[in-house]
Amino acid sequence: MWPVIRIIVSVFVAFETLFTGIFGGVNLKSVEMPDIPQGEYGQYVDPFIGTGGTPWTCGMLSPAATVPFGSVRLGPDTCFVGGAYIVKTNTSGYYYEHGHIKGFSHSRLSGTGSEDYSNFRITPSVGNNAAKIMPYSHSMEEASAGYYAVYLPSVGCLAEMTAAVHTGVHRYSFFNSQDAHLYIDASSAAGNRTSQNAYAKYDEESGVISGGCLLMGNFAGRFQGLPAYFAAVASKPVVSYEITDGGIDLNFGPLNNNCVEIAVGISYVSEENALLNLKTETENLTLDFDGIRESAAAEWEDALSVIKIDSDDKEIKTNFYTALYHSMIMPTDFTDVNGEYLGFDKQVHVTEGYTYRTDMSLWDTCRTTHPLYTLIAQDIQIDCLKSLVEMSKAGTGVLPRWPMGAGYTGSMIGDTASIVIAESYLKGITDFDVEAAYTAMKYTSETDTEKDGRDWVDLYNEYGYIPDDADGVNKSVARTVEYSWEDGAIASLAAALGKTEDAEYYGKKAMYYKNVFNPETKYFQARNADGSFVWNFNPYITSFYDAVMIKKFADCYCEGSARQWRWNALQDIDGMIGLFGSDEYFVKELDGFMKDASLTRAALDPGHGFWVGNQHDIHTPYLFANAGRADLTQKWVRWTLANRFSNDINGLDGNDDGGTLSAWYVFSAMGFYPLAGTDKYWLGSPNLNSAEITLSNGNTLKMTALNQSEKNVYVSGVTLNGQPLDGCYVTHSQLMEGGELTFTMTDKPNN
Repeated sequence: MWPVIRIIVSVFVAFETLFTGIFGGVNLKSVEMPDIPQGEYGQYVDPFIGTGGTPWTCGMLSPAATVPFGSVRLGPDTCFVGGAYIVKTNTSGYYYEHGHIKGFSHSRLSGTGSEDYSNFRITPSVGNNAAKIMPYSHSMEEASAGYYAVYLPSVGCLAEMTAAVHTGVHRYSFFNSQDAHLYIDASSAAGNRTSQNAYAKYDEESGVISGGCLLMGNFAGRFQGLPAYFAAVASKPVVSYEITDGGIDLNFGPLNNNCVEIAVGISYVSEENALLNLKTETENLTLDFDGIRESAAAEWEDALSVIKIDSDDKEIKTNFYTALYHSMIMPTDFTDVNGEYLGFDKQVHVTEGYTYRTDMSLWDTCRTTHPLYTLIAQDIQIDCLKSLVEMSKAGTGVLPRWPMGAGYTGSMIGDTASIVIAESYLKGITDFDVEAAYTAMKYTSETDTEKDGRDWVDLYNEYGYIPDDADGVNKSVARTVEYSWEDGAIASLAAALGKTEDAEYYGKKAMYYKNVFNPETKYFQARNADGSFVWNFNPYITSFYDAVMIKKFADCYCEGSARQWRWNALQDIDGMIGLFGSDEYFVKELDGFMKDASLTRAALDPGHGFWVGNQHDIHTPYLFANAGRADLTQKWVRWTLANRFSNDINGLDGNDDGGTLSAWYVFSAMGFYPLAGTDKYWLGSPNLNSAEITLSNGNTLKMTALNQSEKNVYVSGVTLNGQPLDGCYVTHSQLMEGGELTFTMTDKPNN
């Protein structure tokens, strides 16, 4: 099936290239693209990295204009010629290999495999022509942090966009004498998704255009839809307008080589709040595209400057700052300027002293992105912690797995919010209601709801694993391993809070992962209720193959193979290594797994070996250190940095999932990597000469890698403030004290 999909996509891409080249050649050189100045750090951000590549395993990113952790992500929604739709090519709204643009919408998920948002798409047109899809060329397209521009030859229009937190600002320059039109589609949605009850209206007296809809995207449709609203104003008078079913066409008359700006405020509470957001962020409807663009660029400079790196390699600088940029796009600011937000109970709430945030890909981000915030952006992390608690209160009492907008999505497995909460507290972040959070963690761990909580938790508690032959069960191994990991986090937080009985109870459950480990094969395997292991075991078949097979071999795993789930007891790494019988055997098997990584980055079929592009084995290069082979950790970390990240459109090895892969790069490039659910960081092998990190508490940590080079990937010694670090780890409290972390690099293993 995969080769067939690849052929279909390749045919479409080839046709797109030919069609766009012929059609787009008419006017391509009629305008000069803007020369937008870049800041000291922003110059290394390339928003096109991760926007193309192989469907399914590509980065799923977008060059949309946004500000750090904003609500608006304004950019192009692309498609194949004729509007043809192929699944998993533009879940962010944009796919580099597409040759046509449908218009420019104000929101999208970043790096995920789910189609949602794409609110209030604006499409330019001229004369009496209705708005329609438009060919474009990458030679007439550019993007930077907070800015996007493209020339549309079929319309004779240069489209530029920038953003504030809740406001998207467009500038359309029309290079002809025909009437210039902008069509606002209030019903737009991502991919082949839909919206309901869309409407638009125009107040002739004030000049305000407004409207709304009920988004029914892949995630929003799981909680009966997400209401969304907009309010907009234009810089030029509307000559005429026509309200259509779900949209409004605005005619500005002939602009004769001039431009029209339009600013659009969005809200998920009300039209009134959308207008208030717009007024607040445009100084009472004063349209100033360049001023807002400069403000967005300045916000990114400030955000990116928290880590100042030195490298002789421009590609590494680009990878690093683009990764840092991508790690700061989500979670989304869901709070209007008056403090109001739409809660999980679909009621309007008001924040007190924090910003309510949503769109957290927790199964992924708990491993890298949230740990990054604990280090350099604790205000964002505290917002997330408080928001998760409020979600549980306004929802069903359980913590969400993947909160999007105003609801539970049920995406992925487990209750990884517990990892985020426990780790934050262990790292000294206490400015949230930890008792309420802990209560929600316990309730979530014992509750099976329709979308979130723990599926088949009663079986897990009864057997100490989830029997694979129980009615309706799927992903039995993955769930057992995940639940025990999260029980370990609950046990750690219970111990920190002095809840001795709970710590003992959850500490015991944290060892349940051992119950699905087959001592004969030394793999985690599906197990029946009678204790027998399921016979049809093949560690080389992934659950992706199962999707097209009649006989199932890997449906007890989640998004991977037995080999990829073999290394997942992060709450008990030494105990897990002990199950292999010896450190030497563990290292041999893990090294073989690493060597079996796909030959190419972001392959359509990533295989059954190491795949940093998915989360269950994202940490595996660091496990060698626990078995006494730090040299192999150093070797494979540097291999991954060099071979699984690049400046290309397919520069990531899989979906970025809210910045997860990007944060992996940021940490690993600096030489240390978080052990999720704990206050520890593994020591690795930095590919930077140095990094100066402004920590959340105001201290500065300087990382220096002496003699670092492509050849010198091994570490002969590490010191923190002059004192040798002898183990695999450094703690969060040690790093937060600041000072200097020094790696001495060499070309020879030092074990």
